[in-house]
Amino acid sequence: MRSSESPSASPASAHSSTAHIKPGYDPRLTNEDLAPLKHQTWGRYNIFAFWMADVHSVGGYITAGSLFALGLSSWQVLVALLVGICIVQFFCNLVAKPSQVTGTPYPVICRASFGVLGANIPAIIRGLIAVAWYGIQTYLASSAFMMLALHFYPHLAPYASVAEHGFAGLSTLGWAAFMLMWVLQALVFWRGMESIRKFIDWAGPGVYVVMAVLCGWLVWKAGWRNINLNLGGVKFAGWDAVPVMLSAIALVVSYFSGPMLNFGDFSRYGKSFEAVKKGNFWGLPVNFLFFSLLTVVTTAATLPVFGTLITDPVHTLEKIDSSTAIVLGALTFMIATIGINIVANFVSPAFDFSNVSPQHISWRTGGMIAAVGSILITPWNLYNNPQVIHYTLDILGALIGPLFGILIADYYVVRQQKVVVDDLYTLDTQGSYWFTKGYNPKAIWAIIPAAAIPMLCVLIPAWQAAANYAWFMGMGLGFSIYTLLNRKH
Repeated sequence: MRSSESPSASPASAHSSTAHIKPGYDPRLTNEDLAPLKHQTWGRYNIFAFWMADVHSVGGYITAGSLFALGLSSWQVLVALLVGICIVQFFCNLVAKPSQVTGTPYPVICRASFGVLGANIPAIIRGLIAVAWYGIQTYLASSAFMMLALHFYPHLAPYASVAEHGFAGLSTLGWAAFMLMWVLQALVFWRGMESIRKFIDWAGPGVYVVMAVLCGWLVWKAGWRNINLNLGGVKFAGWDAVPVMLSAIALVVSYFSGPMLNFGDFSRYGKSFEAVKKGNFWGLPVNFLFFSLLTVVTTAATLPVFGTLITDPVHTLEKIDSSTAIVLGALTFMIATIGINIVANFVSPAFDFSNVSPQHISWRTGGMIAAVGSILITPWNLYNNPQVIHYTLDILGALIGPLFGILIADYYVVRQQKVVVDDLYTLDTQGSYWFTKGYNPKAIWAIIPAAAIPMLCVLIPAWQAAANYAWFMGMGLGFSIYTLLNRKH
């Protein structure tokens, strides 16, 4: 494994060399990917690079831009983004410590709360959520390829129409672009983490360069005085905007709820908890501040330049009458999204699905399971307009929140930050985490209402005012119920 000074240190490259499998570990719970690490060498720059790759994406840009649909002004959107990311940083620090201290990935540390076999429940839920995000990011990247194809071959336009040539909600050209991106990512996956590392190293900075140039051009074109941060669609001002801003903050947290939940898959490589916290600080609030500024100014500038508010950077590039700009911008967004997809939605489900059957599912196989599943969920139907984006984030938040709450309650409140690492890998009925048939009934009883209540808020129209807070409700309920059920412990 590379030293912590290099931003290229990567999980998979270290599995065989740093995994520490003791003779007493049960093979039904252990493989080289899931075993605790013997050497932890990631420094703060490695964590910063991870967040840079995860933040800078078309999906992140669109999510930030979609907040304008709530009726907020640019400065209100910026405040919501910053407050939301600071909340993400706080919770990432909480979830990072158990895995950093034990050197174990997310599904393994969940064995302490759900039981050595019951941990498959949160692992499968998180793995399936990664499948959804994998598909969404692949779809968003494919839209950049479609833009390139139509720019140079406009006669393909009929095949870009779902009504004329479409299947399952996606046009023929859309299917071709999606599958091309899917295959490219699969090839990178299969080549291993060294190829993935090369994407991560420059994908985030690459998006910064393109966004900065795009922002500068739009500001120059519009003239700074013509950029109105109180956009025409603003509906809320003063105190009336507070509830809407709170909803926007909740959406930001929901967007990052996936990588936040399984951040232990990466913090386990941290050489110290302090290094992880410093990496989180630079990678989240500091990094996200510049990303948010570029996003807000760029989105606001599209109104005077093009006469309409555009929240998708790919669509913004389409409006520019320059083949060079379109090619460079589209390729950058495509490659950056591939890198982000690999980091957030390959590494994590690889661990999650491997945990289900360590003897039969390797780290690489687990990632490919996620890739195949991403086709079946038709992700373009989950992220095709601001309303659907918010609906998707609410549902994912309702599922992720309870898992987060239970994990934090178990580690910090119930076990007082004490974990017997060896017992995480044994089926011995005398082990600390065996419980009833390997399942902790208290965790299961906690997750059912903790997930059901916020999910009902999302699905029942009369309750949808609370839907944006699905993650917070699920997390709070999971934390509280699990703590109450373990009050004697």
